[in-house]
Amino acid sequence: MLKHRGFPGRLPGTDFQFTIRRPNPKGVTPLTRRERRPDRKAPDRRADAAFMKALWECFGAEPFERGNLDAGRLSWLFGREVLPATDPFDPADYEAMLVIDERIARASFPEAFDG
Repeated sequence: MLKHRGFPGRLPGTDFQFTIRRPNPKGVTPLTRRERRPDRKAPDRRADAAFMKALWECFGAEPFERGNLDAGRLSWLFGREVLPATDPFDPADYEAMLVIDERIARASFPEAFDG
């Protein structure tokens, strides 16, 4: 499992996790598309925006390996802002390649791209 050095481990001041420390011994947690409802709590929305900002600052528009990125946090963006970069795509693989859909990401999280 690739560890993304320099990527924030969590949202500062919260328990919202962005990365994992080691592979899951029970098997890789698959990425799934989670629906973001309009009534989600503000801290959850801030965590999504901060995670998107960290992804953009670290990888930009280039494909990147899933590696130690948290599957739960990634699943909130998967299928919309973050897409599979390869076909076939295995959602339960730490080496799976992903890419940011910049157009959708900028529309969903404009604050992640400011400055």
